[in-house]
Amino acid sequence: MSAPPVVDLPIEDERLAQDVATGLAAVEKLLRSSVESEDAFVTEASKHLIEAGGKRFRTLMVLLAAQFGDPSAPGVVPGAVVIELTHLGSLYHDDVMDEAPVRRGSPSANARWDNTVAILTGDYLFAQASDLLADLGPEMIRIQAQTFSRLVQGQIRETVGPRDGEDPVGHYLSVLSDKTGSLIAASGRFGALLSGAPADVEERLSRACEAVGVAWQLGDDLLDVASSGAQSGKTPGTDLREGVRTLPVLYALTSGEQSRMTELLSGPVAEEDVEEALTLLRAHPAMARARAELTAWVDRARVDLSALPDIPARAAFLALCDYVVERSG
Repeated sequence: MSAPPVVDLPIEDERLAQDVATGLAAVEKLLRSSVESEDAFVTEASKHLIEAGGKRFRTLMVLLAAQFGDPSAPGVVPGAVVIELTHLGSLYHDDVMDEAPVRRGSPSANARWDNTVAILTGDYLFAQASDLLADLGPEMIRIQAQTFSRLVQGQIRETVGPRDGEDPVGHYLSVLSDKTGSLIAASGRFGALLSGAPADVEERLSRACEAVGVAWQLGDDLLDVASSGAQSGKTPGTDLREGVRTLPVLYALTSGEQSRMTELLSGPVAEEDVEEALTLLRAHPAMARARAELTAWVDRARVDLSALPDIPARAAFLALCDYVVERSG
């Protein structure tokens, strides 16, 4: 079975590229077998998002982090599968909460079946992740529990919104750190721990991966405004249509100005106004501020990564930092 599409990250070192390709294929094989059930419908629903594809971004983080220890250690591949199952399970739940009809170019599980099936399938993936995790030891179970707690708290805080008097930008970045960054941080920590990397390397990888994860999401915020559909793979202005206040929108709304743009951005943007809103926002200083925030998170990651041992995996992580900045335009 071939490995799934991953982040388009060129790895110059041939041995590292081969190690990563081998690891991705092994993760994909175990990922699929881990959701097999005696019930054919459970298996079908559980494989729905696996077969829809995805970048396997978190798997890549685990495999690169494992290079700082023994990448062939027996727990590395199962650890990557635990991370991927946790991510996939959260997507089933996200689509129910967002009433999303499409995920990865295919009908979402809630659209194909219903909300109940989607919720229970997500729960099943979490259970399968826990089953694999039990063989990796109590420390890994603790890290996973702490990560899952952050992920859920981030989702709750996003749903509730900022408290009275709370800075909406600070709230948003905190939500991203918990909802998105925490699991990517765990990816780096899993890879380091399961490969036997030194403790200081583990800490640096965890911090760097979280920063990269937040930056990646900020890049998505920018792409939703600045990109063409062909470039980003999704329809520009999707967040605007749904009334999602991403970082560029928050910067624009907190600028203190009263304008046609802020009027449009104050709620979900009507379809006939989306192109106007995009044009106005693209020309606003809020975009430059959002890009600067993304760059700051990437620079934070680079500080930790630059202090790691000088091996090909470090170069690959640093190249990923460049890629995150470049993809945002």
